[in-house]
Amino acid sequence: MARRPLPRILSTGSAQIARSRELARTAADSATDVLHPLITLTRGMRRLASAGRRKWAETPKDKRGPLLFLVASVILVVALMPYGPLLAVITLMAAAAWQGRDRTPPAPEGPDESQIQRLQSLYEALVPYFSTAEDPSPLYAHGGEWEKVFPAHEFDGSGRFSHLVIRYPAYFPDGEAEPRARIEQLLTAKAGRGREYLFAWEEEGNELTVDVLAPLPTDIAAQPFVTAPGETVLGFTDPSRVQRTLPLTHGDERRDVPPVVWRTGVRSTEPHLLAVGQPGSGTSSLLRSIALQALRHGDVLIVDGGGTGEYACFAGREGVLGIETGPAGATAGLEWAAHETERRLIAANRARQDGDPPPVDTRRPLWILLDRPSVFTHLAEANGRRDPQALLQVPLRHGRAVAVTVVVAEQFDCLDLLADAVRQHTRARVVLGPASVARLTAVLGAPPHTTPVDQVPPGRGYARLGTGAVHRLQVPATPDPYDDATSDAHRQAVLELLPPRTAAPQAEPAPEIQEAPEAPGTSEAPEPAKAPVLTKTLPAPVEAAVEAAVAE
Repeated sequence: MARRPLPRILSTGSAQIARSRELARTAADSATDVLHPLITLTRGMRRLASAGRRKWAETPKDKRGPLLFLVASVILVVALMPYGPLLAVITLMAAAAWQGRDRTPPAPEGPDESQIQRLQSLYEALVPYFSTAEDPSPLYAHGGEWEKVFPAHEFDGSGRFSHLVIRYPAYFPDGEAEPRARIEQLLTAKAGRGREYLFAWEEEGNELTVDVLAPLPTDIAAQPFVTAPGETVLGFTDPSRVQRTLPLTHGDERRDVPPVVWRTGVRSTEPHLLAVGQPGSGTSSLLRSIALQALRHGDVLIVDGGGTGEYACFAGREGVLGIETGPAGATAGLEWAAHETERRLIAANRARQDGDPPPVDTRRPLWILLDRPSVFTHLAEANGRRDPQALLQVPLRHGRAVAVTVVVAEQFDCLDLLADAVRQHTRARVVLGPASVARLTAVLGAPPHTTPVDQVPPGRGYARLGTGAVHRLQVPATPDPYDDATSDAHRQAVLELLPPRTAAPQAEPAPEIQEAPEAPGTSEAPEPAKAPVLTKTLPAPVEAAVEAAVAE
């Protein structure tokens, strides 16, 4: 079945549509207020007519004649009376207004007994944290009144809090992280575990607002996102955290969802990314999603330390330079990537010195995706070989200037095996799966704005780009299409995004390699460390290219 094309609208267009909908909704509400009497009378006349039809249908046929004669007599008497028709119309309108009134039972004012018990229990639990013995008129005291400290509160259908405003004394240290964390932990336990809460501290007004966040959508599959070159969609977040939406398709449905967009390139402040998670948390799906988006405008080199074949769908595709799963191939691939980065730097520097724009091959994005590189580190230490992560220093330090981006995915238990260069230069961070606040703070550099839960779906976590805010994140579903557990819809979505296949890697000859030309006006021999210039834009497998370079 053919997929419908995405709507060609930008985020500004979505914002204008949202404003137009809000204006239309406001106009409809105003019209409803103005026409409310007419609506009430119309509803009452409809109910009176329905009651008359039911009465006529319930009347036996032998009694319908006398009934008609009685109705006609009443109408004749009313018509002959002075002001009879006017009084009849007034009586009919009054009866229609009474029948057309809103019969919805009014909402109960104030909380019920169970809700009052919850509020009183929460008030008593907050007393030790928001009171001191030196306070002459404490706001919190055992046996006190909870109405003074909870000015606003809402409950959901299950009787748990959905919105709560809490007042606290001015001497509470709300500017310190530890006291605030204690209060948030207490509220999470008392308001109900298993949900994510947003805590908004208003330090000037001494108020804390607690809101229950709706779960992020998990049914969004991989698809061509409406982004500019250099923008990568990591996932989706809350509408209140970003000022942009993307038009997405879900079957026949179309909707706008706020994304977490990661910008790479020359002017990016977070050129490289580190994704951390537990096994099965969705880090491999994140790398597949990034790879599918990167192949639209650049080339991709994949190094899979897990060796489970989760990236086999990219083999032989246009723009995929290689998929390395062994220690030798990983070392060769990363060595080629380091030489390619150096070659691009030299070519771009020479072009700038000559006053020319950078060559085209130095501006085409090159993505280096590493899944669990600590596996190769462990094998290298056991065999006394060089750590492949040491080859990432050049791409990490200087890759931004020549459109080289590094993405590393690792598990929590192997974070200590990551090289210092990876830790220092991966300023964009993603944490997927269940994690404590301490772990999230250690990886992201800042605590999340919500309370993490123990049970989360795959691809669910947090993201932070540089020194920005911490966002809730849900990675689009990008499973391995060759996995038997993958649904048909998700498998088809991934296969449609893959670029076409090239010739088989075994039959494709190694690319021609030539040394970079001498600078004009010089007769010195080229430097031996100068990286080779590939005459082919899309080289063959990386390991074969490196062996050819070494042979020459």
